[in-house]
Amino acid sequence: MKILYVTSEAAPFCKTGGLADVAGSLPPALANGGDEVAVILPLYAQIGDNWKKDMVFRGNLDVSLSWRREYAGLFSLEREGVTWYFIDNERYFHRDTLYGEFDDGERFAFFCRAVLELMPLMDWQPEVIHCNDWQTALIPIYIKNEGLDIRTMFTIHNVEYQGWYGENAVIDLFGLPYGWYEDGTLEMSGSVNLMKGAMLCADSVTTVSPTYAQQLHNSYYAHGMEGIVEMISGKMAGVLNGLDVVGFDPKVDSAIAANYEPGDVSGKALCKAQLQRAVGLEEDPDVPVIAIVSRLVSHKGMDLVCEVLDGIMATGAQLVVLGKGDYAYEEFFRQAQEHYPGRVSAQIAYSDALSRQIYSGADLFLMPSKSEPCGLSQMIAMRYGTVPIVRQTGGLADTVRSCQLGQEDGNGYVFANYNAYDMLYTIQQAVELYRTNREDFAKVQYRGMTDDFSWGVSARAYRDIYASILG
Repeated sequence: MKILYVTSEAAPFCKTGGLADVAGSLPPALANGGDEVAVILPLYAQIGDNWKKDMVFRGNLDVSLSWRREYAGLFSLEREGVTWYFIDNERYFHRDTLYGEFDDGERFAFFCRAVLELMPLMDWQPEVIHCNDWQTALIPIYIKNEGLDIRTMFTIHNVEYQGWYGENAVIDLFGLPYGWYEDGTLEMSGSVNLMKGAMLCADSVTTVSPTYAQQLHNSYYAHGMEGIVEMISGKMAGVLNGLDVVGFDPKVDSAIAANYEPGDVSGKALCKAQLQRAVGLEEDPDVPVIAIVSRLVSHKGMDLVCEVLDGIMATGAQLVVLGKGDYAYEEFFRQAQEHYPGRVSAQIAYSDALSRQIYSGADLFLMPSKSEPCGLSQMIAMRYGTVPIVRQTGGLADTVRSCQLGQEDGNGYVFANYNAYDMLYTIQQAVELYRTNREDFAKVQYRGMTDDFSWGVSARAYRDIYASILG
């Protein structure tokens, strides 16, 4: 099959979140399975010269968008069996940030329009265009509007961000007939909702885990989209994101103190000692280290952690927190570090190198999210032999199997209710197993390290959906 994957970010070229990790890993996995795959994204200022020097100029044209005509250049490079295309327009994409600009609606409408108009400059024409999140939502709509013979898939990575605009944007900004608003395709609560339009127009809609797909029927998780989810339930599916198991491999990772693998995790003790020294925790091999690597926001369950921090400390464990977010949470963990010197470490930063040291050096990984479409951190933690403690939601429910109550295939600890004391009780269980039965703890650890979270599994699921919409 010929698949064009459209994304607003992709690792290793540019990244703000998990979408970039997916866009950087899924297309090569599809190509490895025999499909012809290309990816297209904006040529941002943040994309380094180390990539730009290898790009080939494919041509340019003026893209029509409502009353505007804008330059669009097309560059490409080959990597991991995939052709990566980049759309150049300095006025729209030579910015300090990828998102959050006053004219994001215009920027990404141009991007969607340019994807379709630049296709003749590519070596081949796609059979399926796979779109991701609201920034690409106009593509299925434009294709329907113009009657193009191309199938589309739309993937929701986070339903909170839907692309809301005023009614006038239909004609003035997006260059569409007003009928798309009048017939309800784009209209929602008196405004334009691009995600709704894409969900109705695409041939298939997916999200990034089976449980999250089910949760989107529930108003608690769906952010107003539950009615649309019900309407399209026949063409909607959840496909669990994979993990870059080559990039995250404790057997070869050069960022950690010692390498190790399932069946021989002796190197993890060195990683733990190095971590404790690096972040100011008291160096003690017998004290369990609990880690949090997260955005410090309520959505990620930080309110639960704050509520019972003293109870967590009463277990005798140490806690290391890495991340940035709301000032109130950042300040809470800074003060906790002062209150519990040598036992709490607050690393208020983003750092890939330190995160790898934490994944490899910690014993337990806490992820008490209120909602979590998929989550990669729990998979990375298990890959590095750090046993997860998670709330049973979204992709966390699909990847972490409870080892409580004697379940023999468990790879972590799970609690269901969004409740600080349920979380604390589960932490106490995990710490107790670590302290009293290292042999059973090692079994839980081993199961997580040997679970198959590779992109090959997810790619096969996507391939099946592509085939179904192609008939």
